[in-house]
Amino acid sequence: MSSRRRRIRRRGSSGAGRYVVRGSILAVVALLILVLAGALTAYGVMQDWLDELPDYEAPDAFNVAQATKIYSADGTLLARLYLEDRTVVPMSKIATDLVNAVVAVEDERFYQHQGVDLYGIARAAVKDIISGNLDEGASTITQQYIRNTVLLNERTDISARRKVREAFLAIELEKRKTKSEILELYLNAIYFGEGAHGAQAASRVFFSKNADDLTLPEAALLAGLPQQPSRLSPYDNPEGALKRRDEVLRHMLDQGRITRAAFDEAIATPLELKRAEQPNEGIFKTPYFVAHVKKVLQQKFDQATVFQGGLTVHTTIDLKRQKMAEDAVKSQLGKKSDPDVALVSIDPRNGHIVALVGGRDYDKNKFNLATQGKRQPGSSFKTFVLVTALKEGMPPYRYVDSSSPAKIPSNPVWIVGNSEGSGRGRITLESGTRSSVNTVFARLIWELNDKDSTGAEKVAETAHDMGITSKMPPYPSIALGAQNVTPLEMASAYGTLATNGKHVPATAITKVVDAHGKTIYKADDEGEQVLKPEIAYAATSILKGVITGGTARRAQIGRPAAGKTGTSQNYRDAWFVGYTPQLVTSVWVGYYKTERSMRYVNGVRGFGGTLAAPIWAKYMSAALKNEPKLDFPKQKKPRYTWKSDWDQNKEIEVPGVVGLTLKAAQALLAEADLKLSSKTDYSSTVPKGRIISQSPKAGGKAKLGSTVGVVVSGGKKPAAPQPGKPPTQTVEPTATP
Repeated sequence: MSSRRRRIRRRGSSGAGRYVVRGSILAVVALLILVLAGALTAYGVMQDWLDELPDYEAPDAFNVAQATKIYSADGTLLARLYLEDRTVVPMSKIATDLVNAVVAVEDERFYQHQGVDLYGIARAAVKDIISGNLDEGASTITQQYIRNTVLLNERTDISARRKVREAFLAIELEKRKTKSEILELYLNAIYFGEGAHGAQAASRVFFSKNADDLTLPEAALLAGLPQQPSRLSPYDNPEGALKRRDEVLRHMLDQGRITRAAFDEAIATPLELKRAEQPNEGIFKTPYFVAHVKKVLQQKFDQATVFQGGLTVHTTIDLKRQKMAEDAVKSQLGKKSDPDVALVSIDPRNGHIVALVGGRDYDKNKFNLATQGKRQPGSSFKTFVLVTALKEGMPPYRYVDSSSPAKIPSNPVWIVGNSEGSGRGRITLESGTRSSVNTVFARLIWELNDKDSTGAEKVAETAHDMGITSKMPPYPSIALGAQNVTPLEMASAYGTLATNGKHVPATAITKVVDAHGKTIYKADDEGEQVLKPEIAYAATSILKGVITGGTARRAQIGRPAAGKTGTSQNYRDAWFVGYTPQLVTSVWVGYYKTERSMRYVNGVRGFGGTLAAPIWAKYMSAALKNEPKLDFPKQKKPRYTWKSDWDQNKEIEVPGVVGLTLKAAQALLAEADLKLSSKTDYSSTVPKGRIISQSPKAGGKAKLGSTVGVVVSGGKKPAAPQPGKPPTQTVEPTATP
């Protein structure tokens, strides 16, 4: 805020005379009103002039605008958001020479008055009348602070009403604050020019140092700038700034605030300026992530709170993993001619965004591809069809026609082909997922139709439950990823599978604290169970195969992981979204402006498995290097209810259970949708409780739901019964799933 005194120059003899007389009269009127303020005769006038004052009783009534600070998860300052470049510091962090210089030049009787200097007003009025000018200012530091903060909107008003309102609030402020506190407010508020508000910002802008490190000549220079910050800028007008500095030093000497020796040394000191580097938009690190945080803040709070409220924002970004993500992108697609890349990495257990790559260069392109770049996800959206099918009771081993083309009887008819050729006949849902067969999923989403809703509606609902926030028009084509989504949405949704069905919304902010230290926002990381754990686990078990033996072999990282590739039409988008129990990461590759084909990029075809998966693997290997190799917690088998005539007659390979316990054999056969019956053999030398034989044998064929008979060892044969005693009854153990 500027504390420049109002100076009115003579523009003509007669006009200037009238203006001077008017100004003098106003000054005298103000003096008289202040003297009579407590008198009953002035009560009505005062009540009218003091009508609708700002609430000076409020705790923050006299506060100034402060920058919002954004920090990483480890406490590193990422950015400062502000409309006014200001860092509020305590008096202990402001050089004493600057305090003395400001008092000397702006309000030498500061420590004697109570907010309004009546002696100063009278003296200024007399001098102005004698000189014929309004050069003598009479506003105190307290009044200047009021004028540039709570009465800022009335600043151009030169009426007696505004002067009285200003004086009244100055007196009220002096009742509530000590002189030191008022000086602290003032020195943090005033405008020094070059965009710097407050002593700390000015010290950085003009001398690249903190306010408590200023020398006497530097302090005097700053103290002289608020009078006319634009005209006296030492960068544009060094001669004028030095002249004003020397005036300030003269005031300090005359008032006994410095010695003659200090004055002589300061006067002889040349002007040496050094501007501290100011990052673009106040962002020091991770600009795309900070841009996302800023957007979230603006959704939660009003503009004034975000840019002037002095908030402290704690975020989720992990700077080490952020560096790993950026390195992974550059190592795979680092040439200027290479496609654009977006990457979002989330801890699925709490929704924290730990790394985010939103583009190649924020200074050149501020569009955030990770959070704003909506593109077709291609086959990576098939995961939501898979989950929906499992929810509907379809087992992974269910066979679906993979022949190409598939003619789906929608309106109009939807014709779908396979990128790999004509298809392989009837294949299982699991195999169709691993190989990402288009016709399987096109037929599958249509087969999910029922009298209550279409398959597309069911898939859209599943996607939204899992974390997709974009609108999903319920067209069958969503099965192949025809609707646009962002990498952030995809990472968040896949995280639901990583946590066995619990969705924790992605968040970039953990906590927001206001300027008074009060927490005004805290992220909810509890989440909601949106899928049954057994459904999520069944989907993960299938998606593991995509990495170990499907389209994403390049995503193998030496630990349990699951995921899905995606490639949109004509190779315009390449995706891989994959996860472990600790981390879920989405990678998109493409040309965001022109949507060019990536048929060949650096010698490879532009599939998700060839472009996106290697970036994912490089980042995840580094990001999880020091994490334990966890597998997904095993869940019970879902109850599969979807049966067709073909399913009823389907034969599967019987797993081997010889040597297992009865309980283990029962669980293994249940996984294959087979039942179990047993009998006991007491003559066997096999340890008690272990299975001796089975029928059908391991590797044989059996229909779904049929029974496998096993013989269980009962251990040593029981002794023959003694005469007169009934034989011991033995009950053979039997079990069915």
